[in-house]
Amino acid sequence: MKKAVYFISDAHLGIYYKGREQREKNLISFLRSIRSSVSHLFIVGDLFDFWIEYHHAIRPVYFHILHELRTLIEKGTAVYYLAGNHDFALGPFLEKTIGLHICPDHLDIELQGKKIHLYHGDGILKSDVGYRLWRAVLRNPVNQILYKCLHPDIGIPLAKLCSGTSHNFTAKRWNEKKRKAYLQAAGDYLNRGSDIIVMGHTHLAEIYNFGGKVYCNTGEWLRRYFYAKLENGEISLWEYFPGKVPVPLKPITE
Repeated sequence: MKKAVYFISDAHLGIYYKGREQREKNLISFLRSIRSSVSHLFIVGDLFDFWIEYHHAIRPVYFHILHELRTLIEKGTAVYYLAGNHDFALGPFLEKTIGLHICPDHLDIELQGKKIHLYHGDGILKSDVGYRLWRAVLRNPVNQILYKCLHPDIGIPLAKLCSGTSHNFTAKRWNEKKRKAYLQAAGDYLNRGSDIIVMGHTHLAEIYNFGGKVYCNTGEWLRRYFYAKLENGEISLWEYFPGKVPVPLKPITE
């Protein structure tokens, strides 16, 4: 049996979300349900609400999902992690100990005869000058080293505070005009030769067919649970319901 490729993003594990207290368990349940049928798993950013990799400390709330990813890898699944805006400082622990393939920015890969371009999607909007500056500060290696000098009991609560501020800012700034900017960016990548473009970040699950080429946004694992699947060279978008049959989302034709 040919195995499928799966894509997820924006679970923001570690943040409390009212009414979705079981979402980490649901994500683990989903990963276990695909264990025998997955060849590649792509995490398209922001699996964690923030990731600070200290030399001798890992946030306990992440242990269960890290164990599940390690189990997938041991069973032969190639797991790729693209850095998002909340987990931009992915370090050697995830790569050397867990076995993830870490991608700090864009990724081009060919699977099932399709050229796929993956990117979390932060920084797409040219109007976000303030965010672009903030992104440069956060991704600066020197700043990351200095931040890790803080004791975890100080650094982690501070990161939680900054993460919450980021969530509020993102929710207030989203509108239809900016959504169309993502469609335009996706179209640009497809015109450069990719067959499929996969992004996250917006928390809006959607799939567009551009004359045979496809833009797919993997949505979120916060309020609802979405994932994309590549099978026999065709990508589709699904909503996962714990204990029930997944439901496909209908593609939009442009």
